[in-house]
Parts: sequence; C-alpha cells; structure tokens
Amino acid sequence: MNSEKTTHFGFTQIPHQEKVHRVAQVFDSVANNYDLMNDFMSLGIHRLWKRFTIALAGVKPGEKILDLAGGTGDLAAKFAKLVGAEGQIVLADINAAMLQVGRERLLDKGILVNYAQVNAECLPFADNTFDMITIAFGLRNVTDKDVALASMLRVLKPGGRLLILEFSELKIPPLKPLYDLYSFKLLPLIGKVVAKDADSYRYLAESIRMHPNQETLQQMMQGAGFERCDYHNLSGGIVAVHRGYKL
Repeated sequence: MNSEKTTHFGFTQIPHQEKVHRVAQVFDSVANNYDLMNDFMSLGIHRLWKRFTIALAGVKPGEKILDLAGGTGDLAAKFAKLVGAEGQIVLADINAAMLQVGRERLLDKGILVNYAQVNAECLPFADNTFDMITIAFGLRNVTDKDVALASMLRVLKPGGRLLILEFSELKIPPLKPLYDLYSFKLLPLIGKVVAKDADSYRYLAESIRMHPNQETLQQMMQGAGFERCDYHNLSGGIVAVHRGYKL
C-alpha cells in the first residue's frame, strides 16, 4: 500500500515534498510581471487591501517586523518608513527570484531593509525576535500551514502580532458564478496575454479555492496558540485580513 503523504497543488494532489518545488516554479515564472499582473487581476484594488492591512497593523517607531512572502516589497517599503531609523524590517521570501525583484525595487527607492530567503515552516530566527509578522498573499502557497503558524508564533515577541492578508471565501452568493468565471476563464487568459504564462495563473486561481476559509483559518491560528484572533472581510470576502497576538 502506498502511504506517501500528499497535499494539493491547486486542484491536483501531489506528493507532499513536491509542493515547495512546484510553487517555486510558479513564482520563478511570474516574478518579473508580478506587480503588473496584480494590477490586472484586482483592477488595482490590491493596493487598497494592503493599505487597510498597514492601517490595521498599528506599526510603531522602533519596531522589528518580519514581512514573510514579501515578494516585491510593497508592505516592507511602507513599514520601513513607519518604524524609522531605530526599527528593523526583514523582507523574507522562499523564492529567490521574487526576493531579487523586491530588493532591486527597494534599492531603487533608496529604502534599506534586511533580506532573508526562508521557508515559513522553519523560520531561522531566535525565539521572541519580532514585534510583528505579516504575510500577504503567501500563506495559501505554504505546504503545511499549521507548522508555519507555529513557527511564526515562536519568533514573535510576547505581545507581538501576526497579520495575514490572503484571498478567502466570497460571502456574497449571487456573485459566485461571476467570480468563478473570472477566476478560471479570464485570469488564465490574462496570464497568457500579459505574462505569457496561463498555467501559473490557473494554479493561483485554484490555490485560492483550496485555501481555508475565514473561520477555518481563525481556528487554525487559535490552534497554533494565537490569542485574540479576529478577521476583517474586504471586497465581500474575496480577501480577508486575519490578526492574532502572542500573549
């Protein structure tokens, strides 16, 4: 009997150990067009979602922040200004191509942060290091989310908080057929035309549907040990921001 552990890659079941490599291939492919495609995919609304997340974060001068799956550095750039010279930002991503794009972008803007290529499931930082961790549109690509949440809790300081900005479950039923049409027909087409890569954007659409919904993710955070967990639906639940604290 084959008892090999499996996980999902979009709608496809694959061996557990393969997912990190499959996801890496996707983001190697889309890295150079990532921001352009985000604008096409969300009609620019992703900027408002990130602005809400930043406001909810309540960043203070001097704080130390880990921006996981930080990609092209949108959040890290904003946080760097908020923490000031006494603070510290670590822009982290498992994908070297994404991290390189983010590094080049921030250097072009004259913004200095630290960089780390890391796997969220085994963060290479000491216990109680960060005041805040953010992960925007990255958790759904993590193979073992429970392990990653436990790793994030470990490296947060007591009183620190985690914010997860991620696609979630649309809570307006009449819009679901239109949302499905967009996700599974239009999005791969846009990916083919703009980024010359339909398959990667088909995976991204499928990964959204496979991600835990709002209530499930909140329960997972609580199971990992986070306290005072809540979430805020944006755009009818297409996206949600989850927040939890290490007490």
